[in-house]
Amino acid sequence: MSEDRVLTQQLQRAADSYPFLASNLRAYNNVSSLPESLREWAQTNPDEGLYEFESEELHVAVLSIENEKPPAGKDQRHAFVVFDVAGIEAASSEDWWLLLVISGVVGTLGTFGFALGVVVMRKAVAPVAQLAKAVAAIDLEHLSAEDYKRIESGRFGDDEVGVLAETIEKTLERISAFVERERYFTDSASHELRTPITVITGALELLEQSKLLETDVKALDRVRRATLDMKTTIEMFLCLARETDDGLYDEQFLVMPLVSKAIDQQRYLLSRKLVDVDIDELATPKVSGHPQAFSIAVNNLVRNAFEHTLDGQGPITIRIKEHELLVTNQVNGDADEQHTPNEASSHGYGLGLGIVQRLCERNGWSFSLLADEKSVVARLSW
Repeated sequence: MSEDRVLTQQLQRAADSYPFLASNLRAYNNVSSLPESLREWAQTNPDEGLYEFESEELHVAVLSIENEKPPAGKDQRHAFVVFDVAGIEAASSEDWWLLLVISGVVGTLGTFGFALGVVVMRKAVAPVAQLAKAVAAIDLEHLSAEDYKRIESGRFGDDEVGVLAETIEKTLERISAFVERERYFTDSASHELRTPITVITGALELLEQSKLLETDVKALDRVRRATLDMKTTIEMFLCLARETDDGLYDEQFLVMPLVSKAIDQQRYLLSRKLVDVDIDELATPKVSGHPQAFSIAVNNLVRNAFEHTLDGQGPITIRIKEHELLVTNQVNGDADEQHTPNEASSHGYGLGLGIVQRLCERNGWSFSLLADEKSVVARLSW
């Protein structure tokens, strides 16, 4: 565009001076004939080439007019071709305006392309977002026909989103079938497990009313304790597996009565051990959650403390605070290996502590076990 403008301006200038074509391109054979503004520069004997003088708006070509080198002591003779570009060369401001226009066009096209890309991306992602919201709103424990309609693969077409919706739909069907089987099994197992315990308990009550030998009374006590342990274990597992008692997880209950009941139920474990149980009731807290689950957890902790305490290794301290329950066993230097800190964890130390952990997670409580060379502390907090 700049070249075309220069040629157009040059032609226009010649046309304006028609029929006398005044030329602005001239040749000079010596320095003295050059324009005054160029004489001083030409006297420096410049090399052959092209030169530009912006302030004078002149372009100068320097060329040699002799084929052989001049004798020693004499300068090379040069000729000059001077081109006066005043009025025909584009101003630099025009270049800037042209650059600004080009930049504006490119920026506009880029902005339009970016906006179009965002719109296309949102339209492409919209079905995935819709499917994600539909899946997030589904309650896996209570699937309904409306839930299946929201994720029906036919609503999302035959593209990748439709394939994903179909996969999720089939997965939910399998999950629903599994939950239903588990719920049916839990209900059936609850009845089948409780019935024998009820029969055994009734039989024990009848035996207690009859006259028994001393050895039979001891055996009856062992059967009663085993039955009680079995009943507690069954309730514990059913409590973890049951899905229909959500309303019980918001009950308010006192901690001290459940602790006292657990101590009474497990005290037989200390009948032949010279160990005392100290209850330090620093507060009278109320806990929100499932009372049976809390009772099972406390029973496990108390049973662990009683069962793993050796003869004369005491006392066992049960401390009740505003937001936590601490069960502490004293450990002697010759204690059993199961009391070592390395093996003490909520998953492997003692009896049923893994189940205590699951009960706490289900109710929003926390359980931890701390052990050192002097004591083992089970901490249940809420």
